Amino acid sequence: MTSKEYFEANRRHWDEVVPIHVASGLYDVAAFKAGKSRLKPVEREELTDVKGKGLLHIQCHFGLDTLSWAREGAIVTGVDFSEPALEAARALADECGFEARFIHSDVYSLPEKLSEQFDIVFTSYGALPWLPDMQRWAEVVARFVKPGGTFYMVEFHPMGGVFDDGPQATDLVVNYPYFPTGEPIRTEDDGTYADREATVENRLVYSWPHPTSEVISALIDAGLRIEFFHEFPFTTEPLWPFTETKPDGTVRLTKHEGSVPLLYSVKATKPG
Repeated sequence: MTSKEYFEANRRHWDEVVPIHVASGLYDVAAFKAGKSRLKPVEREELTDVKGKGLLHIQCHFGLDTLSWAREGAIVTGVDFSEPALEAARALADECGFEARFIHSDVYSLPEKLSEQFDIVFTSYGALPWLPDMQRWAEVVARFVKPGGTFYMVEFHPMGGVFDDGPQATDLVVNYPYFPTGEPIRTEDDGTYADREATVENRLVYSWPHPTSEVISALIDAGLRIEFFHEFPFTTEPLWPFTETKPDGTVRLTKHEGSVPLLYSVKATKPG
C-alpha cells in the first residue's frame, strides 16, 4: 500500500467515528456546553498566558480542546483531515458562541492552505502515531510558529504504546514496537477508544511508532529551541483494563505504578 492509501483508510475510520465520539461519555459534550473545559491539568499548567494570542491546533478532531482554548481567551484555528469532524466542530462553536476557524487539511498539506503564523502551535493526545514522517511534521509545525512564538505538545508516551491494550490484557506485556520498523502498525479493533461497544465498519487503521528522541530531534532540526521535555507516570484515559482514575483526574496503573512513563510534554520556541 502507498502512504495515500494508508491515510485514506485512516480518514474513513475517523470520518465514521465522529458521531460516536460526539455522543460518548469520554468526550462528554454536554459537560463542555455547561462550561467544563476539556483541557487537562498538564497542559493548563504548562501552557499559560494564551489570552488574546493566536493558537493553531493541529489534528483537532471535532474541536473540544480547540474550543476549550477559546474559552481561555485564545484566538483559535483548528485543523483536521476529517470533514465530518470539522462540521461537528463548527456546529459546536456556533452553539456555544465561540469565535473559531476550522480548516480541512491533513498536516503535511497545511502549508498549501494556510499562510499566516501563530503565537502558539498546539497538538495533543494521540496525534503523532497517525503520521509517518516526524521530520516533515516538525517542518510544518515550525513553519506556523511566529518568530518568538511557542510550540507545545502533550502526548501519550510511546513507551506506553508498546504494551498490549486489548480488553483481556492483565499486565504490561510488550505487543508493539517502540522504534520505527519501516512499515505501519496495522490494527483492526472493535469499537473505538471512546466506545468499545460501538459498531464501526471502517475498523482497519494504520499507525506509526515514534520514540521521543525522534520527535525532539525533528523539532530541533526544524529550527525550534527546546525549552523543556517532561515525562509523567500517569495518563489521561484508561488505556488498559488495569488502571484507576484518581481524584485529581489522572489515570494510573494499578500494577507497576510509576514504573514506566505514560505521558510526555514538550515546549519549544522559535528564535526571533
